[in-house]
Amino acid sequence: MKAVRVSQQQDQMQVSVESMQLSDLPDHEVLIKVHWSSINYKDAMSAAGNKGITRSFPHTTGLDAAGEVVEDASGEFQPGEQVVVIGYDLGMNTWGGHSQYIRVPASWPVRLPEGMSGRYAMALGTAGLTAGYCLDKLLTHGYRAEQGPILVSGATGGVGSVATMLCSQLGYHTIALTGKADQHDYLKQLGASDIWPREQFKEGSERALMKPDIAAAIDVAGGEQLVTILKRLQFDGAVAACGIIDSPELHHMIFPFILRGTSLLGVASADAPRSARERMLAKFAGQWALPKLEDFCDQITLDEVPEIITNMIDGSNTRRIVVKVSE
Repeated sequence: MKAVRVSQQQDQMQVSVESMQLSDLPDHEVLIKVHWSSINYKDAMSAAGNKGITRSFPHTTGLDAAGEVVEDASGEFQPGEQVVVIGYDLGMNTWGGHSQYIRVPASWPVRLPEGMSGRYAMALGTAGLTAGYCLDKLLTHGYRAEQGPILVSGATGGVGSVATMLCSQLGYHTIALTGKADQHDYLKQLGASDIWPREQFKEGSERALMKPDIAAAIDVAGGEQLVTILKRLQFDGAVAACGIIDSPELHHMIFPFILRGTSLLGVASADAPRSARERMLAKFAGQWALPKLEDFCDQITLDEVPEIITNMIDGSNTRRIVVKVSE
């Protein structure tokens, strides 16, 4: 079988497609033949040698995988069943989905919902499910369209692009926050109602509170950007935070919480229980289905992954990438 392997040669990371054996896979219950995968920003961080993502090398990347069960020692799945594995430790410190076969614990796979293809599931992938978890948390908190606009940061990225498309399709006034001036047309195609430049958004952020002009937000950046969002939330507004692209640190005064009653909602998608994954996939197969999502994806082969994954770390990619792993 073929797999994308990342190895460390002195201070340099090497990414290549190598020929491997089934015996090289970890000793888990479920063997899956992978048909589709995707590329996420965490995959690029792993390939760059980020020890906060992957502790030891050589390593096989790929946070997501969709395929068919070959064998299951636990007896929970039957050979031929179509499943997806999204999140958990896949592609981080466990052999990932950029491989023609994977072997994972029996608690990780989720059966594909009826009517959902493996390619569509990977167009969603970790990024799409994370976007879904964020919106679901805001809705559970009480956000409604009539309260005002919802802002999506990092709107050209994986989480941001799916969130922008999803919120727009559901009828919310969706503001796309971006630092990429050349991607406004792309964001409009996703359905953004307004596009706010990131630097202008931060103007005046030294104040304790800012003009309350957003009712809710989905944030992938953390750091000062998240602080600014909190300062601009309307009364009883909320932000679902799921990333640290800007910074993992949060230096923030308490005023938005005690003067406007705002809420900071954390979203941890990697360790969400299977029941949450099943529910979210069912949503994306039903009332949250995104029929145009795959039009905004680029499809590549497994042999193309090393080049794409090493170039993604600079943030230049603006489309979801699905990987055709095997027939």
